[in-house]
Amino acid sequence: MTDAEVESRLPIENSMTVIPLDPLREIASTLSPPAVSQYLAANDWQLETRDDDIKEIWRLPGAEGIRGRVMVPLATDYVDFSRRFREMLQSLATIYGWDPVRLAERIAAARADLFFVRFDQEMVDGTIPFRQAEAALQALFTMMKAAATTTDDPSHSHRGRRSATVTNFLEDDIRLGHTKHGSFVFTVVSRLGDESLTPVELFPRRVMTTLARGLDWDESALDNAATLGLSAGLVESVLELTQPDQVRALDLSFEWAAGGSSPEVDVSRIVVDRNAMAGLPRVRERLVRREEPARQVTLLGTVRSLERDDRGDDEATSIVLSTHVDGRPRKVHVPLAGREYEWAIQAHAVEQPIAISGELIFERGAWRLTGAIVADRRLSDRER
Repeated sequence: MTDAEVESRLPIENSMTVIPLDPLREIASTLSPPAVSQYLAANDWQLETRDDDIKEIWRLPGAEGIRGRVMVPLATDYVDFSRRFREMLQSLATIYGWDPVRLAERIAAARADLFFVRFDQEMVDGTIPFRQAEAALQALFTMMKAAATTTDDPSHSHRGRRSATVTNFLEDDIRLGHTKHGSFVFTVVSRLGDESLTPVELFPRRVMTTLARGLDWDESALDNAATLGLSAGLVESVLELTQPDQVRALDLSFEWAAGGSSPEVDVSRIVVDRNAMAGLPRVRERLVRREEPARQVTLLGTVRSLERDDRGDDEATSIVLSTHVDGRPRKVHVPLAGREYEWAIQAHAVEQPIAISGELIFERGAWRLTGAIVADRRLSDRER
């Protein structure tokens, strides 16, 4: 059943109060005439006339006659285009009884897949801490990057360079949409673009399908992770989203573009509750150890902390190194002794970068550098 059938049963005169034009200004800036036309065509509207590059006239038939008629302006260079476009959106909002955010969401879904990320947490005034929002946006980008990488090449190590296909998707096809009212919800919009292809043929749809399958994982999926869309980056992004103590659950749902068939996925809504959150670190570690086998590296960073363990017969000394692993900031635990540890103490005292070589592994929920030696205690002026 279409939107027109489900959500628009009232005649125009009994619909919601007409929305003023000003609140539609921001919504209008995110939409385009072709997007509106695609939406109307997918929801029982009939195209009456079209004046190429000028305007289209659409009507919505009903059981008792015409339920509504709108003009979609096409000539974006006309001086009154902006106002006419907002007036058309105003008419659609009135006919459907939607607020501006819902209207933009439904029109975008005609040629875009939508991914909603809702935080179930205590909120006095419908807001979340700024730091949480910042971390959430980074986690969502990590999530989309992981899904796109797996879609493009299931055997990819998720380290190093990605293909131009992945880069173009991240730069051009994925967008952050308007938040929903009520609970705090991030809306990720994956634009399908090329109208000559069906959604299933398009890379953005394939990425969102991979994401939906990867998020719906269980223990058995770890044996066939890549083909099921599961990766360490994906799990790490969910772990980051659920990190704040106030998050009771993470509600993830998909709304597939109306302009084509939905993908074959088992579920379009996944809820990550506290029980599921508890298992995320273990799953992430297994995936990281599979994707990141032990390897010899030289890490450059600063000594975050110095650690001594006096338990047992021998004193054990180590440091925590703030560095980057595969381009991402990490804290790496590094056992050091003797002169190597003294160099680390000196570097920590003067906040001097230090280079350490060893075998990098991920175990017990942390990055570790074993067999480590200090390769270079200080940077030259050229490297600073």
